[in-house]
Amino acid sequence: MTRVALLRHHLIMQLSPTLAWLVDAASDSAGADRLLAELGAHLLADGVPLAAGALTLEVPHPLIAKRTWLWRADNGRVIEALGFAPGGLAPDLPDDAGRRWLRGIADGDVHEDVVGRDGPLLGWIGPRPFTPDEIEQLRQAARFAATPLAALAARATLRATLEAYLGKRSAERVLAAPLRRDLGETIQAALLYADLRGFTSLSETSPPADIIAALDAWFDRIAGAVHAFGGEVLKFIGDGVLAIFPVVEASPRRACEAALRAAGAAEAGMAYLNAERGAQGLPPLAFGAALHLGEMLWGNIGAANRLDFTAIGPAVNLASRLEGLCKPLGRTVLVSGALAAETDMPLVALGLHKLRGIASPCEVLALPEKHAPIP
Repeated sequence: MTRVALLRHHLIMQLSPTLAWLVDAASDSAGADRLLAELGAHLLADGVPLAAGALTLEVPHPLIAKRTWLWRADNGRVIEALGFAPGGLAPDLPDDAGRRWLRGIADGDVHEDVVGRDGPLLGWIGPRPFTPDEIEQLRQAARFAATPLAALAARATLRATLEAYLGKRSAERVLAAPLRRDLGETIQAALLYADLRGFTSLSETSPPADIIAALDAWFDRIAGAVHAFGGEVLKFIGDGVLAIFPVVEASPRRACEAALRAAGAAEAGMAYLNAERGAQGLPPLAFGAALHLGEMLWGNIGAANRLDFTAIGPAVNLASRLEGLCKPLGRTVLVSGALAAETDMPLVALGLHKLRGIASPCEVLALPEKHAPIP
């Protein structure tokens, strides 16, 4: 055993079981919620009378500003409350949300510590006021919790960042594999490729702020529809979107029908958006979308030291080329014969069409138009 290891072992032997666990094992917790529950259980075992605990920390996320976990000693359960960023899905949590919850659990006084410098907020309440010795135990636990919480926060930050830029499935794939461009796998999926029409002229005639607002509104509708039906946006390409609905069952039927429903939901969402834009005196936004079923390589491509995680292959190319037929055919959503063969949902047959760069003609069908297409 090295000198450093001997010193570490000697230090741990002098600590209480709770502090020894924080030094030696807490960083391996599955997440901040589990750390809170395990820390509460350790403190109880050390004789600290606890009724509940709360842990609040800020998180890097496009919508969520902070997360508060609430642990009850009587059943060991942990629940979570979310605080949303300004302009997010719901009002932000008050700064004292954890404290308010704790006060409703027991009659004791709430004890809170800031973990580290400007770090997470850790609070506890007992069935009675804590004694000075118990308060010191809680303060020591907060001090020793700084390092494992920092490690957990770093892991959560990495995962949240990758999910925001890559999507959940792709982020998990990147985290699980080495960062090399020769790694990937062939998957079968229903693809959705969608693109705004007339965006170039809109860009030339509108202020940058209006262009950004229009793009964000468009991406909200198409990405929201994709995610609602279990798909994943792989990337935004200018004003276009490439999304996949991976086949995870023996039959691709469920993935294909999810893609069709997502396309229909996006069409309805854009109709509602255009009604709002019309009321504001803004021009409508038209789009085209193509759906196809096929195999693709899902993984890393790029330069030796600059990678992109994406899907490539003939199926992706066909979906892109098929979307280019939306305007000539006067349709919003086109469907390839390969995907149409896997569903009984009603579609409109449009015959065989030659696609640019694709050797064989493609059987083309269309989603029935529920809203008049915008030219």
